[in-house]
Amino acid sequence: MTELKRTPLYRVYKEYGAKTIDFGGWELPVQFSSIKEEHEAVRTKAGLFDVSHMGEITVRGPGSLSYLQKMMTNDISKIKNGTAQYNAMCYDNGGTVDDLLVYKLAEDDYLLVVNAANTEKDYKWLLEHLDEGVVLENISQHMAQLALQGPLAEKILEPLVPDVKLTEVRPFGIQNQVVVAGKQATLSRTGYTGEDGFEIYCKPEDAEDLWRAILIAGSEYGIRPIGLGARDTLRFEAKLALYGQELSQDITPLEAGIGFAVKLDKEAEFIGKSALKKQKDSGLPRRIVGIEMIDRGIPRHGYRVFVDEKEIGFITTGTQSPTLKRNIGLALLQTEQAVLGNEVFVEIRGKRLKAKIVKTPFYKRVQ
Repeated sequence: MTELKRTPLYRVYKEYGAKTIDFGGWELPVQFSSIKEEHEAVRTKAGLFDVSHMGEITVRGPGSLSYLQKMMTNDISKIKNGTAQYNAMCYDNGGTVDDLLVYKLAEDDYLLVVNAANTEKDYKWLLEHLDEGVVLENISQHMAQLALQGPLAEKILEPLVPDVKLTEVRPFGIQNQVVVAGKQATLSRTGYTGEDGFEIYCKPEDAEDLWRAILIAGSEYGIRPIGLGARDTLRFEAKLALYGQELSQDITPLEAGIGFAVKLDKEAEFIGKSALKKQKDSGLPRRIVGIEMIDRGIPRHGYRVFVDEKEIGFITTGTQSPTLKRNIGLALLQTEQAVLGNEVFVEIRGKRLKAKIVKTPFYKRVQ
């Protein structure tokens, strides 16, 4: 049996009441109190996540821009220094290697933040297609990452970063060499919850001090430590894709609904471009839609979806929404059946229960 990996914050989990699970080979907290309480805290106040399991890969050198243009579906030339861009990497057939963030720290200096379970696979894929003038380094073991999310995130973090005006850190912006609670860190503002928030990238040895400092600073505002359970329900309500569910080697970015990160009109050829262009031109065979249960039942990942007796797709993610108090899901369905308002049937424990196709995202933050 392979020993589970642990983040630098593992030793403080018990102190905060964490219940841990195996998540892609990592021993991580699924919850600290309850998923519903943690979900509500992030929606109404603030929550602190340990996301140190995420992978970080640097791309440096004079060939970096052209190399990343080849590897990524989005237009890397549009990224300004000190900003980030949501991206995907594809196989030749258009299937997804991973979805990720690309940060441009400076000219010819990029940071890729990839999904934890895909880090080694992604790094190998990037190495296999490496160009001259490009240096790759997997720095995941040398970096920890905390995420502070929620409407009060800025107010909580502000006193801990006296040298930076957080109002000037725009969405998808990044600030390098920032002092946070006395520790050197990199600060960004992206988020994976549908709320405002910040990521703090730091040295592994500084993670525990920063974790405690942020929780203390946020104590008067109702901050909570947050586990993977609420992280999933939060991102799901906001219709943010999860690799392995909405995205996979068999599901293209176009089918998954992240076509905004696929720039088929950019001049540079990228891996999978011709397959994705063909798929778009001929019409998507299937796509991700939202469903809401009419009959009593909760749709779960992998459950089959039917119209009459015909199987038309499957649930990628589903749960009872903590915010909306309704049983909802995302489903990858045949395009001709994926029509707003249509009724479908989800097979739950051997019974086919009625649902309807609804608008997404299920939740959208009021700006």
